[in-house]
Amino acid sequence: MKVSAGILPFQKKGNRLNVFLVHMGGPFWKNRVRSWSIVKGETEEGEDLLAAAKREFEEETGESVDGTFLSLGNVKTSNKIIHAWAIEANPSTEIHSNTFEMEWPPRSGKMQSFPEVDRAAWFDIERAKETIVKSQIPLLERLEELL
Repeated sequence: MKVSAGILPFQKKGNRLNVFLVHMGGPFWKNRVRSWSIVKGETEEGEDLLAAAKREFEEETGESVDGTFLSLGNVKTSNKIIHAWAIEANPSTEIHSNTFEMEWPPRSGKMQSFPEVDRAAWFDIERAKETIVKSQIPLLERLEELL
């Protein structure tokens, strides 16, 4: 099973909790409602998971985050395990993501390049639960419990 690591920036304003999510890039996610995610990516074998999460954050947003990280544990999806950390931070929604290539349209023989994430936004926690991919909802709930 693949292993990913990710970071969930958050801000507290009074009793309001906001989280930073990214919209997954590429044609599969273009028109889906639940197409938002924490910033995450695959780890390399033997790589420190938090270091991988920081690397992925920088690759997908163009920014780095550092400070006190709160472990959110992990969640399983159909094909991977995602280890996640939260951090109180204020990254910009103007991202600069790395890209990936895939054959598109399928079986066309044409390779196209797409950003790994195509936009970022801040969501209040309830709205985030409505837009994040379902397998990641427990990460949002754990953040609420920790705070």
